Amino acid sequence: MDPAPAGFAQAREQFLAMVEAIRPQLHRYCARLTGSVIEGEDIVQDTLAKAFYALTMMPEVPALRPWLFRIAHNTALDFLKRHGHKYTEPRDDLDDVMAFDDRADPAVVRAALSRFVVLPVAQRSAVILKDVLGLSVDDAAAVMTSTVPAVKAALVRGRARLRDAEVAPGELDAGRRAALDRYAALFNAGDWDGVRALIGEDCRLDLVSKSQRRGKAVGAYFANYEQLAVRLSVVELEGELVLAAQVAGEPRPSYFIMLRWDGERVELIRDFRYVPYIADEAVFAAV
Repeated sequence: MDPAPAGFAQAREQFLAMVEAIRPQLHRYCARLTGSVIEGEDIVQDTLAKAFYALTMMPEVPALRPWLFRIAHNTALDFLKRHGHKYTEPRDDLDDVMAFDDRADPAVVRAALSRFVVLPVAQRSAVILKDVLGLSVDDAAAVMTSTVPAVKAALVRGRARLRDAEVAPGELDAGRRAALDRYAALFNAGDWDGVRALIGEDCRLDLVSKSQRRGKAVGAYFANYEQLAVRLSVVELEGELVLAAQVAGEPRPSYFIMLRWDGERVELIRDFRYVPYIADEAVFAAV
């Protein structure tokens, strides 16, 4: 792979600083569209990559918030279509438009993230943008490239369906539980040789939004953790077992770590330490 052009890393850091305040809002939107804090962050990463590339060809920086939301919306729709999630468009129905209330629906604001996936995506987008993120109907229509009547109709239908939505719980993998328990126990005991023994030779490390490493370079990752007061525990997150990382003195986990195994060795580590807003949105349970 050719090296990045001179100044690329600095430009990327400047861009990430520009969008830092908007990222949690983008994640709230994308996570509810997909019903997953992890998939939501994947879409945010893709959105920012597209935006950074587009900026290199633009004469001036556009209004960031609406521009990024439009990119995120289109990126999320592509993701939903690609992965077979339900995708339908509401009809413009006069009765629905007449029943529209401009006030945010408290039931929508309180709704669990996983419940949003029962809605067709246009209804999902409308209720998230209007009731969760507080956009006006006009701004929501601009993000969705839709009409104000269509957004109002989608809000009326989406709010009604969301109040009654239920999502069935998934089944957990007992084998994965045992492997994660062992990893967490070695980590918490400071047995770094034992932790490294669980790592495959070609293991990939994804420090989300920060850096990626592979093979022997992953070793420095554990060296950094030797200096940090962090404890891991196994939790259920969105029907999967992951590791919750709790920093000393904090009342709840600050971020999550996902492991993928190849037999008894770890082949992929996804560490979300540098995107802590995921923990604010996540609904998880100790196991």
